[in-house]
Amino acid sequence: VQLQASGGGLVQPGGSPRLSCAASGSIFSINVMGWYRQAPGKQRELVAVITSGGSTNYPDSVKGRFTISRANAKNTVYLQMNMLKPDDTAVYYCNAVAGSQIYWGKGTQVTVSS
Repeated sequence: VQLQASGGGLVQPGGSPRLSCAASGSIFSINVMGWYRQAPGKQRELVAVITSGGSTNYPDSVKGRFTISRANAKNTVYLQMNMLKPDDTAVYYCNAVAGSQIYWGKGTQVTVSS
């Protein structure tokens, strides 16, 4: 499984960018996809996950502001981010779980600054 993330960049506080992650390869085996982020000096943390059945989960830090969705026909998962804060500044990573295998895409930088 290969994951290609896009989106991000420099965003003003309160902005609403959308990240995309396209999966290729053995996509039939994927049952969970998600987004994680890592800020400078901090550990990588979960941002959002979605199962093949459409169930989602978010940490309190982004709940109500971020929405993860999945377009199975396009093998793509999206992360809609709203009301961004400077604390959301991080490298965002796409993630996929296929059985016992975990796959990561290259990160995409999101910087929230005026």
